[in-house]
Amino acid sequence: MFPVGGVGVMLALIAVAGALCALLALALQRRLGWLTAWSIAGFLWSLAIIASVTLIPAHGAPGIVAAEGRLETCSWDLGGPAPDGFWIFAGGQRMLNTLIFVPAGALLVLAVARWRAAWVLVPLGLAGLAAYSVAIEGTQLALARIDRACDVTDVVDNVTGAALGVGIGIVLALVLRPWRYRRRA
Repeated sequence: MFPVGGVGVMLALIAVAGALCALLALALQRRLGWLTAWSIAGFLWSLAIIASVTLIPAHGAPGIVAAEGRLETCSWDLGGPAPDGFWIFAGGQRMLNTLIFVPAGALLVLAVARWRAAWVLVPLGLAGLAAYSVAIEGTQLALARIDRACDVTDVVDNVTGAALGVGIGIVLALVLRPWRYRRRA
């Protein structure tokens, strides 16, 4: 039996992760400047939010999932079995799968924009977000007890959200210019 679950558990994990990330931002702020420090902390918090929302059972501890009821492979039906609604917000699950990755993509850009290596780090980070999405889906497949389904459509939607976020992050970086805060030697 999976011992935890429900929206309350998700929100508690998100709050604890937010507090830890705020402490991290405060610790980094003097060394990296406020924008980069809070962007790094926000990026890590967004990853924690994604993990909480996708890996904690939505409706409490689901109990035992019989071996016969467990999926053996991910659904490769693009646009597949995603329901019309979602258990927290009204709206389509595909839209929410996209939106949940947008902040991570935007904060990724802001977190690395102060360094000259950002031209390499942003594409690598986007690939990392895609790998994170694949890892989440693999975990959902392997841990049938969390009562989630592995679906390639979720990966496509997540990567689309991350890419949109990167685009938004580029615009924000051009406006906020985090490279102004580089330390001069």
